[in-house]
Amino acid sequence: MSAVLTRRRALLGIGAGTLLSACDRVQDFGPARRILDSGDAISHGLQRALIDRAALAPEYRVDQMSPVFRTNGNANPNTPAYGALAANGFADWRLAIGGLVARPLQFSLAQLRSMPQRRQITRHDCVEGWSAIGQWQGPLLGSLLKLAGVQSAARYVVFHCADQIGGAPYYESIDLIDAFHPQTIMALFLNGRPLDIGHGAPTRLRVERQLGYKQAKYVMGIEAVPSLAGIGKGKGGFWEDNVDYDWYAGI
Repeated sequence: MSAVLTRRRALLGIGAGTLLSACDRVQDFGPARRILDSGDAISHGLQRALIDRAALAPEYRVDQMSPVFRTNGNANPNTPAYGALAANGFADWRLAIGGLVARPLQFSLAQLRSMPQRRQITRHDCVEGWSAIGQWQGPLLGSLLKLAGVQSAARYVVFHCADQIGGAPYYESIDLIDAFHPQTIMALFLNGRPLDIGHGAPTRLRVERQLGYKQAKYVMGIEAVPSLAGIGKGKGGFWEDNVDYDWYAGI
């Protein structure tokens, strides 16, 4: 059975005809799923034990950038609320930071663009097998979380997004180690230009040591939480919940 057909079967319970918000390849692991799930946890632990928490993903030269950085996943949330924000150039959009923080905050697009920015040329590796090298720019996620004052009980940050699939809100999550990694940014620019809608405008996550499906687009809110239980189906992301993608997608 082809990977595409396998994915279509998996999506029957989510809603026919919806746009995909992750890459287009899913393997049908069958009864081996539980073994691989435990392997994911082992891989996570080994990487945490063996790799310096500040180890950087490879960065590239300008001449190594891909001529085209393809759009992956959803190309547009296609909701009235998002459409209204886009029509006004996202002037009314706000990025909310809440949950286990001392100071819940909201940032306008202008405020985010006025903050110190990190620019990095990195490779996007998609679970379906393609890669592209592009230049991303935006403020460090860790800087935003510090401004909000993440509380000691927090263990994860959850990204709530503007797009939906089959009526279910799209979300992703990472732990605080990756949230404070020096290459983890809320990207506002791709290849020197403001993000377009296809690439996640007005801001998307870039967590460079993980696979492409972790790079949440159309981020509306960031929530610091003690556990992933009770969020979606509790596995840490829309595709993790519904198609059994591994939560920790380290590369």
